[in-house]
Amino acid sequence: MYLIRRLLSWRISNPVLSGLCRSFMWMLLGAFILSLLLWGSGLSEQDLTMYTYIVHGIAAAFGGLTAGSRAVSKGWYQGALSGTFYGVIVLLVGFLALDSSPAGIDGLWILAAAAIGALGGMFGVNLQKS
Repeated sequence: MYLIRRLLSWRISNPVLSGLCRSFMWMLLGAFILSLLLWGSGLSEQDLTMYTYIVHGIAAAFGGLTAGSRAVSKGWYQGALSGTFYGVIVLLVGFLALDSSPAGIDGLWILAAAAIGALGGMFGVNLQKS
């Protein structure tokens, strides 16, 4: 019984990697909700721009929160790294899948994701159990 419990309850010890995994799980959930909203209502894809940014902001915040809670100290640093990597990966996927050219505003988006992740990391490091 202990072996089964140990195999099924794996935990990522690296704070940044666990924050990235949590970020992408929240992004997956948000994309699913947005696709249901698109399917069930009369909205077009151009109407979902603001909601897409909100989903990415929430995903970066929860990724930073997870990274901060897994870190022993400097939660803002771990959260900012998690948010930066999240922003870079999302932009890289958009560049490769959608043939969008990188622009200067993309750097601002990465900085915003890093700031949101750092804010989540600040809250996450204070949620640790003593």
